[in-house]
Amino acid sequence: MEKISEKPASKINGFVVVFILIALIALEVYLIVLMANTENVMILWVFIPMIFVIILIASGFAVVQPNSSRVLILFGKYTGVIRDSGFWWVNPFTIRKKVSLRIRNFNSQKIKVNDLHGNPIEIGAVVVWRVFDSAKAVFDVENYEQFVDIQSETAIRTLASEYPYDVTEEDTPSLRGTPQVIAESLKNTLQTRLEVAGVDILESRISHLAYAQEIAQAMLRRQQAQAIIAARQKIVEGAVGMVEMALNMLSEQKIVTLDEDKKATMVNNLMVALVSESEVQPVINTGTLYQ
Repeated sequence: MEKISEKPASKINGFVVVFILIALIALEVYLIVLMANTENVMILWVFIPMIFVIILIASGFAVVQPNSSRVLILFGKYTGVIRDSGFWWVNPFTIRKKVSLRIRNFNSQKIKVNDLHGNPIEIGAVVVWRVFDSAKAVFDVENYEQFVDIQSETAIRTLASEYPYDVTEEDTPSLRGTPQVIAESLKNTLQTRLEVAGVDILESRISHLAYAQEIAQAMLRRQQAQAIIAARQKIVEGAVGMVEMALNMLSEQKIVTLDEDKKATMVNNLMVALVSESEVQPVINTGTLYQ
């Protein structure tokens, strides 16, 4: 397969050719007047060919707008690309294919796919892209716009199946928990897939993410349960630290001497007071510690 890449095409300033064209038209008018005055039919041997020359020259003009290009093809052979905006004249026998270099968005539909754990989810993404190589966009793929659409949707499906929707571990990447990591992964995947079409991916991000309707309620309850468990774990960890600190301070400052049974009782009371969701009613002991 022949490798095709963008290269500048030969071109001439269009205004220079316009002056030449005007001069040829003026010459044709002069020949008509001359033939009418002299009745010399031999002038037709110059007049008729020049008409075809004028028509041929006039068909070679090309206007290139900013952020667009023209890919030139001469008798089936790629000759180059015009990127410079302006009014140009090129070989009139060339085919000039227009390619937009503007930044464009691809907004995918909501795609239903299973995540890494097999849970059905709905996902959508926005991809910002533009063409950086006009020759590849025209010759290496059939339709580069359709190619971007299909490859983007395929990459989104693949990405969703490689990550879980959500995880409890903070360091584990997930679709919901680490959106920046997911967006960067999607961008790299798309860039690899679309390089062949001369397309550059500027940005990609998840625009829609949710559980599928059939499991949405069940997964919501599971998320709530996981949140409660995680909160309880933090509360218990904090309470244990506070109890340990209290016992160490009592021992270091020698405020009171506790045996193992009383330490266990004190730990139990402190844990109940710190972990309980309802307010704890204090009980004042007016006797000794052993009564």
